[in-house]
Amino acid sequence: MLQFFSKFKTLGIVLLVLSVIIIYAIYTLLTPEKRLPVYQPDMVNTELVDTTVQFVRKYHKIADFELYNQNGDTITQAFYKDKIYIADFFFTTCLTICPIMTNHMVKIQEEIKEDPEVLLLSHTVFPVADSVPVLKEYALEKGVLDSKWNLVTGDKKHIYELARKSYLASKSDGDGGPYDMIHTENFVLVDKKSQIRGFYDGTNPEAIDDLMKDLQILKAEYKE
Repeated sequence: MLQFFSKFKTLGIVLLVLSVIIIYAIYTLLTPEKRLPVYQPDMVNTELVDTTVQFVRKYHKIADFELYNQNGDTITQAFYKDKIYIADFFFTTCLTICPIMTNHMVKIQEEIKEDPEVLLLSHTVFPVADSVPVLKEYALEKGVLDSKWNLVTGDKKHIYELARKSYLASKSDGDGGPYDMIHTENFVLVDKKSQIRGFYDGTNPEAIDDLMKDLQILKAEYKE
């Protein structure tokens, strides 16, 4: 009798393993992969969006740009071609939210420094003061890796047009004089097609955790 049951014990184990595999396969097929939204201007707080693009519902992308980084190199969209990147807006003498944001960017840099798919881009909103040498000093102080992270300056109007019309991340168009530099704490996740895939509070550690999780979700899109 025991020999009879021992014969079926192996069969039972095999059937159990097959059942688990089948159930897992069915669950995987029925559970769609999570995908990040593609943000359009009409999905964002109107305070952060220029009126000329406020009602755009599709095809929104980051516009072409030409700025100068901490080494005086010209940085254009070509630098970020076929890359995912995280963008923000700051200025070096800010004593409120910027230091927190920059510290979080430093942590992100540490996480992605060996990842060839991901880069960082920080735009100064106070270019009259944040010259190339100033950005260089700031970069050295913060441990910025030139190969991963550009701190950029340039024409103020150009920067603010990018902030409001492309990144959807500024409450001001910057035309109120040299000290008109209202900006937000948003970190913006941009995909390889120059589309916005997420906004995150750059001062909130939990939001940074969410950003890093979403970054992995976005990277998975390119492996499908």
